[in-house]
Amino acid sequence: MLSGRVFLASALFTAPALLHASPQTPSIAADARGTVDDVDGSASEMRPYIERMVADRGSLLRTYNIEGSSLRAKRLREFYEDWLGRLNRIPFESLAVDGQADYVLLRLFLERELYRLSFEERRRQEIAELVPFAETILALTEARRGMQPVDPARAASTLAELARSVGQLRRTLEDRLRTQEASARDRRRQVLAARAAQFTGALRNALRAWAGFYLGYDPLFTWWVEEPYRKADQALEEYGNFLWERLAGQRSRPPEARTGEERSAGPAVSSRRVPAARPGEIEDIIGDPIGRDALMAELRFELIPYTPEELLTLAWKQLSWCEDELRRASRDMGLGEDWKQALERVKTMYVEPGKQPDLIRDLAREAEEFLDAHGLITVPPLARETWRMEMMPPERQLVNPFFTGGEVIRISFPTHSMAHEQKLMSMRGNNIPFARATVFHELIPGHHLQGFVHTRYRSYRSLLGGTPFNGEGWAVYWEMLLYGMGFHKTPEDRVGALFWRMHRAARIIFSLSFHLGKMAPEECIRFLIERVGHEPENAAAEVRRSFGGAYSPLYQAAYLLGALQLEALRRELVDSGKLTLRAFHDAVIRQNRIPIELIRAALTGQRLRRDYSSQWRFAGDLASPQ
Repeated sequence: MLSGRVFLASALFTAPALLHASPQTPSIAADARGTVDDVDGSASEMRPYIERMVADRGSLLRTYNIEGSSLRAKRLREFYEDWLGRLNRIPFESLAVDGQADYVLLRLFLERELYRLSFEERRRQEIAELVPFAETILALTEARRGMQPVDPARAASTLAELARSVGQLRRTLEDRLRTQEASARDRRRQVLAARAAQFTGALRNALRAWAGFYLGYDPLFTWWVEEPYRKADQALEEYGNFLWERLAGQRSRPPEARTGEERSAGPAVSSRRVPAARPGEIEDIIGDPIGRDALMAELRFELIPYTPEELLTLAWKQLSWCEDELRRASRDMGLGEDWKQALERVKTMYVEPGKQPDLIRDLAREAEEFLDAHGLITVPPLARETWRMEMMPPERQLVNPFFTGGEVIRISFPTHSMAHEQKLMSMRGNNIPFARATVFHELIPGHHLQGFVHTRYRSYRSLLGGTPFNGEGWAVYWEMLLYGMGFHKTPEDRVGALFWRMHRAARIIFSLSFHLGKMAPEECIRFLIERVGHEPENAAAEVRRSFGGAYSPLYQAAYLLGALQLEALRRELVDSGKLTLRAFHDAVIRQNRIPIELIRAALTGQRLRRDYSSQWRFAGDLASPQ
């Protein structure tokens, strides 16, 4: 193991000519013949570059660990630009197919990070007047990081002035707030206040770490600074709470809020503020739309060659197709054209309390048996053995109303502590046909198998973070494939599957429309209830999850769009007879979680260009809505 790691590290500094000596990537036929429980035999000249860049970046992020610091942004920008310069010196044309794909993958990662630095800098400028004290705190923390000597008396004066100015700023904003219309809900103000509250929490945490380095260890520092620091910390706490609760309209206290002895300097803690989700309320859902230009940039980095408007056109077409299929299923259920009535009947098909784990287990096994019977993909025995179940806490179900998966599938189902209405909505939203259409999405051949294989094949590609167009697209692709193969035998099961496909199309519509400034969160919730048939609490949870800050702006759109990419690739390689279904699926999953257009290049042996950009219009030409 040691000698292998030494080789990888040293390979980064090998003369360019030695890069050519790496084995070429196997042909598509050879790659497809292997099974996913074989040892990974792939080779890429770019692997040591990716591993080295990620390791070096990690060192910088741990050192310059205060988001919002101008020094941090400057240092990261230098780092990314330096690495782009290194890439330009690599003899691209001599790289094998895997190497070229990895080169493009790394270049896109670096360019995206540079773009996001500029984007985040613009967003910080938008809240500058709400956090005018930021540079004072950052200067203190950067001086300590640089191991500069501290002047205790001067530091005490700085902290005393900091506490005074933060307190005065809060009082000024309180006075301004009282003069405004009490009934007016200024969403832009809420967005900026929430962003400023997050930044204030991070700054308070940074100041806490700064003070904790000296307090108690340096007697003179402690004598001068202990009391001014306590007042500054309290002022920041109160100001952050004011931003969060009064200006942003959030009811929860931030996780870093402390009282009494907790305000004394100690270990750093998370400064992330999480809105308190409450049943029946949606005021906690604000979101932070990024705008069309940023959406276009993110699509470019994901190798999606369509505009947001074109993707909305595609989503509406998918939604219309789902409605046609739902009408067919409704007729088969004897309910005529009223597919919403059919959906209501399906929602009553839930198991009694306590039986949901048994249902999930049986549905998972049924899907595995279907895969085996049709020879669709290789499933290693260890992957079948190692997935597990847990129950999802009721407070988490307010954000994730449906089960989530991977190696552990977490089951959403009512607990005794829920109100009667919430219990019914949870059971209706997790009914048998709905679950039958998605258990395999979370387990096998979906996220669990995906994660299992990705840790064993080209795992270095996961170091760059992956892409939801592959990660989520793969799981939804299997929903579409199994639907087309007749896995859903009854019309009720078809309704369950179609509900989810319609849900994926709706995700494209409401998430892109939100970031384009065309839909507010409450409109997104109403759209999911009225057009898709979601239970009200589940619709609110879906929107809350989408705009809560944990997911990238394109994440929700990526589910169906990634699936459509894989479907187009399957038609190209399987329907043409070049590969069997099993060979296709084994080859795709072994490429790891990279943009599907790069998987297409790898499986077809396509030679790329150094400056490669998206060219594959997998959904054909789409006319944007007028």
